[in-house]
Amino acid sequence: MTTADAMTLKNLAGARVGVVGAGRTGLAVIDALDDLGARVHLLDARPGAADAVTAPLERVTIGDGGVQADALDETRPDLLVVSPGVPATGPVLTRARASGREVWSEIELAWRLQQARRPDVPWIVVTGTDGKTTTVGMLAAVLSAAGLNAPAVGNIGSPTITAVLEDRADVMAVELSSFQLHTTGTLSPLAAACLNLAPDHLDWHGGLEAYAADKARVYARTRRAAVYNTADAATRRMVEQADVAAGCLAVGFTLAVPGLGQVGVVEDLLVDRALHAGRRSAGLPLASLVDLAHLAPGGETERLPAHVTADALAAAALSLAHDAVAADPGAVARGLRAYVPGSHRIVTVARGGGVTWVDDSKATNPHSAQAALTSLPAGTGVWILGGDTKGAVFDDLVRAVRPVLRGVVVVGKDQTDVLAALRARAPGTPVARIPDGDGASVMTGAVAAAGAMARPGDTVMLAPACASWDQFSSYAQRGDLFAAAALAHVEGREAP
Repeated sequence: MTTADAMTLKNLAGARVGVVGAGRTGLAVIDALDDLGARVHLLDARPGAADAVTAPLERVTIGDGGVQADALDETRPDLLVVSPGVPATGPVLTRARASGREVWSEIELAWRLQQARRPDVPWIVVTGTDGKTTTVGMLAAVLSAAGLNAPAVGNIGSPTITAVLEDRADVMAVELSSFQLHTTGTLSPLAAACLNLAPDHLDWHGGLEAYAADKARVYARTRRAAVYNTADAATRRMVEQADVAAGCLAVGFTLAVPGLGQVGVVEDLLVDRALHAGRRSAGLPLASLVDLAHLAPGGETERLPAHVTADALAAAALSLAHDAVAADPGAVARGLRAYVPGSHRIVTVARGGGVTWVDDSKATNPHSAQAALTSLPAGTGVWILGGDTKGAVFDDLVRAVRPVLRGVVVVGKDQTDVLAALRARAPGTPVARIPDGDGASVMTGAVAAAGAMARPGDTVMLAPACASWDQFSSYAQRGDLFAAAALAHVEGREAP
């Protein structure tokens, strides 16, 4: 086999396959490739990365990106399967492209396996800068309410390839990052959505244009519904330019009264005018804002964040593309009522002294942090932010949230960009800086500083607008440490 040959599942047996990255997804990929008879070469930057691998490996290369790229020339794999963390502009993918070598994501391998084994199981896929996890969780809940086995997979839950191999799903609700889409080339979903587009991961992609192009790949070959955000012109353009299957509908979601071809809000109802048979003459009520009340602070629908309603509308539109929900639209309301949000996404973790402490550690970019903070009343927010900026800028974010701020606490190893934006766009706002240190000490210091600023009626919100990797092992660890420190603070004891 030569690198010019197109790789298929049939000719993976005996093929040399380089798997780049042995995280949870990489391990699942290695197991699948072993079942297919491939000769696997693992490439990973971390010492001991191969320790968790149980399948036989033909070769292991440990080292930084340059060393791994050199190993590609030595071993000449027929195919590379890359983990999402491998940068598009890094040496491994750059070398692979220069040599004409085929590169797949785990999603590409999983989709091809799905088509070979159970092509009757459709995928409904979601991407976007923000809201992916919430929307996919809601989507899975609605599909489940319609009586389907509908796991939420991808960037949420189990690796997609694991769910394919387990072969228990009737339909898959798949969260896709721009990283995964970058090396996915044959996916043909039943329905797809890009929820929004804002600058993020620009260091990975090499710029906003490349980031947007990878997000737009979600719509390629979509068969029934290409769902977009009417408030985000970029997502509309993606749909207009997408090479979708014949008969695929463009469906907009809006917080306003929906027009033809849209789902939206009429008074307190979520209404479809895009997918049901009578859409040209009337809207079909799907759910009420009351069905989302458990996602609002205090259970009060008037405090329901707008982005939560938008995510619910997107999930409803996507779910209606499946025949089971189209035949039972009441599943939308049942599923939304049953949906339980994941950890670290606008979760109240402590209350005391009239102050509410909210963990939104999953707000890892400015767009997401803005959506969370702007739901607070004016002058009542104490904001904890900072971390690995991923090349983002913060001026627009600070300008937008300044009216809600009482004060700001800045964390992160390098605080330069965040502090510059605060000086320029929120002059006079009290700012506390937390010195670099281990994750626990950083968060304990941040909570103490925030508590000193807060007054009764205020909300202290961890919405970092940055990745966690500079001081924490993950956004989950960052959120867990915040929750523990906040609870200790309101109880008047030392953080664990």
